[in-house]
Amino acid sequence: MKSGVAAFLAAVILCAANSALGIRFPANLSGNRNVRSDRSLKIALFAMGNFWRSEAVFGCLDGVQRTSVGYAGGSATDPEYRKLRDHAECVQIVYDPQIITFHQLLDAFWSNHDSTQVFGQGPDVGNEYSRSIIFTNSTVESRLATASKEFQQSRSKDRVVTTQIQRLGAFYPAEPHHQKFELRRNPFYLLLLGNMSDEELVTSSLAAKLNGYAADLCPLRTQRKIDAKIEAIRRKGWPLLTDI
Repeated sequence: MKSGVAAFLAAVILCAANSALGIRFPANLSGNRNVRSDRSLKIALFAMGNFWRSEAVFGCLDGVQRTSVGYAGGSATDPEYRKLRDHAECVQIVYDPQIITFHQLLDAFWSNHDSTQVFGQGPDVGNEYSRSIIFTNSTVESRLATASKEFQQSRSKDRVVTTQIQRLGAFYPAEPHHQKFELRRNPFYLLLLGNMSDEELVTSSLAAKLNGYAADLCPLRTQRKIDAKIEAIRRKGWPLLTDI
């Protein structure tokens, strides 16, 4: 039950009006009010092709608090989208290990890209999409990553799993317009969040989930839950989404 043409056009008009008037919604709409302390959270980093889709894949998973995209895996400093050099496009996930485990994140990693494809992922062809990488923070994570790769290779028969396992190093955040790319493509969903700034879109757990929803990549249960909340907002006539 996503936005129809009428709702979409109304949202675009209202969004433009809000911007023109300088209207900002309350900061507590960022969706982070119930997020655990950063000290209890962990970071995972994966390269699995185009990072726009990769970020959307993880955003809707329970236990994922924040997502962002950027560049890692190489030695060059200060890579950019048009000058990746030896880096790969990556997605960084901040997650609560008491809700979702590194092993479960690995399952999502393997399920959402072709680790045997060479020089690209799906329709995206090029060196920037060709690397499949699991970055690890500890010996335990390295062992889990290695075991998962061996399992994938056992299932791939004659095709070689090209995924690399690397120690987590420097991560360079991508330019703001690449963050929450699927969400940014839909002005109606952006309006539901209250015209967040670029920084808020990166740090908001609510934005991470809605980014996955915009790409139709949420689990069915989460998809239906968001459908119902958006429909309720439409009935009330005031576009504010405060939680999922």
